[in-house]
Amino acid sequence: MVHGGDEVGLLDPVRLAGRTAPSRVVFGPHETNLGEGRALSARHVAYYGRRAAGGAGVIITEVASVLDGDWPYERAPLAAACEDGWRQVAAACRDHGTVLLAGLGHAGLQGSSAYSQRELWGPSGFTDVVSRETPMVMGPAEIDAVIGGFATAAALAAAAGADGVEIDAGPGALLRQFHSGLTNQRADAYGTDRLALTRAVLAAVRGAIGAHRVLALRLSCDELAPWAGVTPQIAARQAAALAPQLDLLTVVRGGPYSGSAYRPDAHTPPQFNQDLAAAIRAAAGGVPVVLQGSVVDAGAAQAALAGGAADLVEMTRAQIADGELVAKLRAGHGARIRPCVLCNQRCRVRDSRNPVVTCIGDPRSGHETVDPPEPQDPRQRDAGPTARPPDVLVVGGGPAGLEAARAAAAAGHPVRLAERGARLGGTLRAAAVGSSRERMARLADWLEAECRRLGVILETGTAISAADLDAVRASGTEVILATGSRPAPRWDPGTAVDALTALSGQDLPDGPAVVHDPVGGPVGVAVAEWLAAAGRPVAIVSPDPVIGTLLSLSGDLADANVRLQRAGIVRERRSLLRAAGGGTALLEDVWTGEQRRIDCAVLIDCGHRLPDEELYRLRPGTARAGDCVAPRSVHEAVLEGRRAARGLRAGRELEPAGFGAAP
Repeated sequence: MVHGGDEVGLLDPVRLAGRTAPSRVVFGPHETNLGEGRALSARHVAYYGRRAAGGAGVIITEVASVLDGDWPYERAPLAAACEDGWRQVAAACRDHGTVLLAGLGHAGLQGSSAYSQRELWGPSGFTDVVSRETPMVMGPAEIDAVIGGFATAAALAAAAGADGVEIDAGPGALLRQFHSGLTNQRADAYGTDRLALTRAVLAAVRGAIGAHRVLALRLSCDELAPWAGVTPQIAARQAAALAPQLDLLTVVRGGPYSGSAYRPDAHTPPQFNQDLAAAIRAAAGGVPVVLQGSVVDAGAAQAALAGGAADLVEMTRAQIADGELVAKLRAGHGARIRPCVLCNQRCRVRDSRNPVVTCIGDPRSGHETVDPPEPQDPRQRDAGPTARPPDVLVVGGGPAGLEAARAAAAAGHPVRLAERGARLGGTLRAAAVGSSRERMARLADWLEAECRRLGVILETGTAISAADLDAVRASGTEVILATGSRPAPRWDPGTAVDALTALSGQDLPDGPAVVHDPVGGPVGVAVAEWLAAAGRPVAIVSPDPVIGTLLSLSGDLADANVRLQRAGIVRERRSLLRAAGGGTALLEDVWTGEQRRIDCAVLIDCGHRLPDEELYRLRPGTARAGDCVAPRSVHEAVLEGRRAARGLRAGRELEPAGFGAAP
């Protein structure tokens, strides 16, 4: 963005309704499951406070429902219960100059009756495609209640010390449902003028918060349903009409038929909303515009500002991955920012398990109240003059081992890491195949770079024996085993190849490939796509009625099946793999028991692996972490590597140096 010839930077301040945000980086609203009941908790305060201390210019809290009948997920905040929480978050942000906005909304027909046990509300009787619930059509009383609810909630937020509010008219919001021809088929004034409700809400909120607090709007500007929904052209007119009432406008996309479009995983290129934001900004008449949409790289975010696409950038997942992102940029340490790999595996938490928001690369995210920060430099460690942390040997250079080594070195331990393979990164690097998954390798690169920065001695091609363990222990060295996993011997090795072995570069026989995926996670789908991209005929076999069942947790389930179909990959659903060999694979229908054969030159086994515990069995009781305990995901590997490092002895007493001894 250029004003008067001066390029605006990501770290530059920005004025919003008379208030100054210290940077142009926004931490946007998202589900966290950190609440206590329907109130913001101490965990919210620590979570947002960490991002404020880390340099976020604007923080928008998790969207709070403005009426108690709106209860879209179990731990969804309710504005009436949030005043004290907002007050504490505001206090946590104030010392850092961060502009705090309270997120306010109503989910309307895209909510859930599971918790409220009340009818859903909607502009028309449009049945939600996800919940399959049909809402009650709102009348004048319900419309007045919504307008009043927003005003009351905004007044509470202002009284609590928030710098303003953001009104949600995004993909899952009632206000967007009024904006769209998909869901608004009314014949009254709220149908002939689909912005009438939003204008009334904005006017009521402005009256509640006054002219000197920020009034922001999150606006869905493309529902990806051009036959009847909001298109970019329609959204430009809507933004122009609403802009006079606003201090800030965040441009997003998505609607009832495009639930994964709002915060997609890495299969969607980063900054996918950049052109959309630029077009809306041109129509919005000078209102500052926020670019949202997988903005996770600081350089690209700066380029978006310089190119005039937006005035601020929302880097929510990037700051979940690294709460100190802006502070590192200010200190000139941009290369040290922990990367967001856009996997959605732990930061997308709106599901029936109620997981707490966190990150595969930084398990401290969401757990700030119980997980203390690390010193930025080992020399900051508070140690007495006669205490020194013991040396540490980490066996294994996958994500668990690298994180254990990194965390131990950050605590001041001299660390040596021994990896028997030729490269570091383990399964994290092996799984980084294809243009949509290459970002996974960035986390491995970051872990390795941080280990080197902290002085960890990294050795590849180095196997450690039980005798080696005995020798290093005799010297007082602590040991952490992170030896990873091994293939399970389920199939004839002459016919089958383990998925990670295949991904690591092993030559495969020519001909049709059968991908066996009893797990239903991202690996099977990724392997199938990788093989098909190489021009090989591929079939993927799963006992589930849909391929990649667990991808529903990261929001990629429907999109993955579309990609498989377009790639020509045969989806063998509801099928058990009974045998493979002789150029075929034998499948059995889960329901009927009917068997059939399909062509199979090579079987790629994406089933569960086994822990590599050979060394542990020889020396039981040794600290261990990650897949050598039980093969799971990257998140558990990194989490347990960190826990193992923090479980080390804090230090051992040294013999006092005598007179004249070397220091």
